[in-house]
Amino acid sequence: MDVLIHLFVGLHIIGIAALLGGFLTQMKAMGQGTARFVPVMLYGALTMLVSGVILVGLHQAEDHTVNNIKIGVKLALLIVILGLVYVKRDEETVDKRLFGLVGLLTTANIFIAVLWT
Repeated sequence: MDVLIHLFVGLHIIGIAALLGGFLTQMKAMGQGTARFVPVMLYGALTMLVSGVILVGLHQAEDHTVNNIKIGVKLALLIVILGLVYVKRDEETVDKRLFGLVGLLTTANIFIAVLWT
């Protein structure tokens, strides 16, 4: 079971890397007002969602304690990120503030995962 958990943790990290990497590649364009949500950001957010739900299930199956409040906050942030990226994915340019919000929420999600124990 530990191998399975580690596999999904790796997938979860790949998802966050895709989401944050997509954001970071568009930073220069954001400054120019031409940023857009690239497809890898959507795929990264979906990967995070699926692997995160599976990880929670695997941890509960092994009778590990799960901080439901932390998971709920992370899930809420991810749903907002996923909704914004999904709805605006076909637009040529996205408002600078909206694009920055996705980066901020992604970063907040990372720090919640690491610092909230």
